[in-house]
Amino acid sequence: MTRLGPDQIRALRAQNPKARARDFATLHQITEAELVAAHFGLGTTPIVADPDRLIPWIGRLGDVMALTRNEHCVHERRGTYSDYRTGTFAAMVLDPEIDLRIFPKHWVHAFAVEEPGEDGPKRSFQVFDAAGDAVHKVHLKPVSRHDLWADLLGNMRLPARPLDLVPRSAVQPAKGDTSGAAALRAAWDGMTDTHQFLGLVKDHDMNRLGSYRVADRPYAERLAPEAVTLTLRQASEGRVPVMIFVGNAGCIQIHGGLIEKVVPMGPWINVMDDRFNLHLRADRLAEVYRVWKPTRTGDVYSVEGFAADGELILQIFGYRKNTPAELWNALVAGLPRLVEVPA
Repeated sequence: MTRLGPDQIRALRAQNPKARARDFATLHQITEAELVAAHFGLGTTPIVADPDRLIPWIGRLGDVMALTRNEHCVHERRGTYSDYRTGTFAAMVLDPEIDLRIFPKHWVHAFAVEEPGEDGPKRSFQVFDAAGDAVHKVHLKPVSRHDLWADLLGNMRLPARPLDLVPRSAVQPAKGDTSGAAALRAAWDGMTDTHQFLGLVKDHDMNRLGSYRVADRPYAERLAPEAVTLTLRQASEGRVPVMIFVGNAGCIQIHGGLIEKVVPMGPWINVMDDRFNLHLRADRLAEVYRVWKPTRTGDVYSVEGFAADGELILQIFGYRKNTPAELWNALVAGLPRLVEVPA
């Protein structure tokens, strides 16, 4: 199939300016990065994608909105990019509101984007991976330091060049072997920190979803798909603070604290709070698990949802900072198990 050129993309966008960027790109079989790059010199400026250079500058802009998403879920959080910590494999932003895990090798293309808006210019920084899929976006708000926009561009700007993209990597399906179940469970019992988990399953030649299928109860128990929506509603109604993780290969974004307003809209379940928004396609939750992990400070439970192709959509944990675990543990214990239909 012949790829659309920049002129064609701009013409199509002019006919459909209000469509969300990801929806527009999917409709026309292009990537979001191609849509943004089609506007070089027309509001789009290529900039450095290296988080070690970019994130400290963004931190100077004050209160902004951070957006990280995957194909099925969007996580939006207001805050400031403070307490940045570099790392070769993973970097972090540890602001009380903006909490990120950044994987720099996937920060390949980045742009500063300025578009006209009803109340003045809409400004954002958008980062994409090697395939042109969005990794992370930062949207300036009216209270942000717009006076530093030109200064940041002057320090981050790159020459415009053709966008060099590679084919998108397929999602790894569930990988697990029931013959290794006993060894997996024994290693699982020996965990002392949740961060040991991915290394553990890799050592057993499995991945996250595969290990959940193999380990089974009480390590990972299959729940009804509606358990995620129930978790959000019950956490809101019971004022149970949570941590909600949403990510992709290049970035994981975390909300920590209470959620208040849970709103269904068609297939979407949404959290619509002042400083935090979540937009989840609940109809795409193909497998949901209640997961138990032992740690040196006590048992940790999570609710985790996967798409039909095996992609991790989101994880929800209890918020553990100065918060008793009992409320969260009780909420998770009461979620409905998947009822197997006899063949």
